[in-house]
Amino acid sequence: MEQQNSQMVRLISYNSSPMAEDKEEDISALSAFRTMEEEIKKKKMEVSMKVQAQLGRVEEETKRLAEIREELEGLADPMRKEVAFVRKRIDLVNRELRPLGQSCLKKEKEYKEALEAFTEKNKEKAQLVTKLMEMVSESERVRMKKLEELSKNIDSLH
Repeated sequence: MEQQNSQMVRLISYNSSPMAEDKEEDISALSAFRTMEEEIKKKKMEVSMKVQAQLGRVEEETKRLAEIREELEGLADPMRKEVAFVRKRIDLVNRELRPLGQSCLKKEKEYKEALEAFTEKNKEKAQLVTKLMEMVSESERVRMKKLEELSKNIDSLH
């Protein structure tokens, strides 16, 4: 590198001096400049290749990261569609249950009212049957008493 720098200095000093002392020196300075240019081009190409290689690796890593992100999203909720479907079905069933529940409550109320009415009528019937039995018994007792009186009247006639 130092040799190239000294050759560059010679080239610069050659250009600034009015006359060239030596043709060999001119050729040597020009050669050094061209060598320097070639080396710069070579370094530039190496850096460019390294950058391209690095860009290629970055693209590959970006693709891998995207794949990993997709896998992570899939892991977060692997059954997302199925869960969403079941939730929709639950909502639908809930909407259907509300009117059915109201209907059930209404019918339970009607059933209780009908059962109360049935029980009341059954009690009334039982009371009426009891009264009827008492009346029949009383009627039979009165009839038996009349029959006994008639029987005594007939016996007294003889």
